[in-house]
Amino acid sequence: MTNLLQFSKSLREWMEIFAHHSMHDTTRYIKTTGFSMPQFFMLMHVHRHERCGISDLSERMEVSAAAASQLADKLVQAGLLERNEDLHDRRAKHLTLTPKGQAFINASIAERYRWMEQVAENLSADERETVNQAMVILTKAAKQQEESLASNHE
Repeated sequence: MTNLLQFSKSLREWMEIFAHHSMHDTTRYIKTTGFSMPQFFMLMHVHRHERCGISDLSERMEVSAAAASQLADKLVQAGLLERNEDLHDRRAKHLTLTPKGQAFINASIAERYRWMEQVAENLSADERETVNQAMVILTKAAKQQEESLASNHE
């Protein structure tokens, strides 16, 4: 039986390897596109939330609203983001990905996942099933933790 300390150690080892490859592959891909990491971060945030406002982005990126707006403007000009008025508050603007922006994000995600797919190919079918079951459990626990944190911030 694995105790909590052993489990935590194993999970940390995996996270370190995964994070290293994920960040390295993503950074390498972003450098080839000519975009900056803050621009990519903004696009990923909009992708994850489907649409969001400048104030949300500035808070998440820990920059001023003016800086977030300026960054968003560059992505709008590049055709990756679209700025729309909020139906309930005409002063507020929401950002969404354009089809070009979604394609850009999809390509970056595929690049980041390439390493994981190579790792999966090195596992037997039984090992993949075991890991899959564990990942389903971990993902469920992580989502519950996110929901708990989000409700505490409200």
